[in-house]
Amino acid sequence: MTKNAFLEFLGIEHPILLAPLAGGPGTPELAAAVSEAGCLGSLGAAYLAPAEIREAIRKVRSLTRKPFLVNLFCGLREIQTPIDAGPMLAVLREAHLKLGLPAPVLPAVPPNPFPAQLEVVLEERPPVFSLTEGFPDAEALRRAKAGGMLLLGTATTVHEARMLEEAGVDAVIVQGAEAAAHRATFTGSFESSMVPLAELVPATVKACSRPVIATGGIMDGSDIAAALAIGASAVQMGTAFLPCPESGASEAYKRAILNAGRDTTVITRAFSGKPARGLANGFIERLKGREEIILPFPLQNVLTRPMRAAAAQQGAADYLSLWAGQGVARARSLPAGELVRLLVKEMREAQSHTAKAAL
Repeated sequence: MTKNAFLEFLGIEHPILLAPLAGGPGTPELAAAVSEAGCLGSLGAAYLAPAEIREAIRKVRSLTRKPFLVNLFCGLREIQTPIDAGPMLAVLREAHLKLGLPAPVLPAVPPNPFPAQLEVVLEERPPVFSLTEGFPDAEALRRAKAGGMLLLGTATTVHEARMLEEAGVDAVIVQGAEAAAHRATFTGSFESSMVPLAELVPATVKACSRPVIATGGIMDGSDIAAALAIGASAVQMGTAFLPCPESGASEAYKRAILNAGRDTTVITRAFSGKPARGLANGFIERLKGREEIILPFPLQNVLTRPMRAAAAQQGAADYLSLWAGQGVARARSLPAGELVRLLVKEMREAQSHTAKAAL
């Protein structure tokens, strides 16, 4: 499939997908604005209840008639080892005290939300459905494809990309080591998945026949042109859209992104229990060297949620999960539509410059 054919396949004009931005930043308004600008908007629904997913999908449809995607996490969530939460609760007790919150309490292990979330997606049938942080089972894939949705899967290695292709996805999103937020690794170790995007894209293009979508550290039009030049059919961008007014990121989060004069991102399990890239801050530093006390996902994620919610309201960035990719220092604050127009202009200029240099 040619790159132009792939864009037609998705029903978009420009080779840009909005990253799902689950957990608050990814709003229906942001998804619709990106879609209206000729790209593929996205709803990160992984942390939403089924009724909230339905409401969000219908909200996007009320704002645009153009294609958009819905994303869910499909990884296994079983916790099989005994949990000693005492040390982690002690650390959080200090944070809660500073934020004026009651002492933290260990929550019950939440049930896997994916089956119920999937049912809503299958009923609502968004144009595109993407899965990340796990490998979808055959029945889920069969039902999604039977529903007429285009299906995207997320990989961090060539091996994972080939698994997704064999499972029947329509395109593979490859997540480079530079990417913000959670690693999408579902085979092997997290460390083995830290492949730079410039290596991962051409290797995946060579190994797979499905279109490849590049994500990780892509912030401007020259980054997009570079990804397309090494074989990507499109890119997926998240950090670049966080400061947009349509984004649901807190003001403290947006300020942290825009004030990042250099790459201070680290990979941490501190907030969720899973490896994720974000700006270094006080809470991450507090747990440095004590990573063994961090609880597994999703327990750590649920346990730190009250702290993160209060920190967002109080503007206390040291207690927020400031997910960001390695290109964060180049973030810009523009409405989503304006940002897309600038990205496309920069991309075309970079492509033109490359073409002239080759003459």
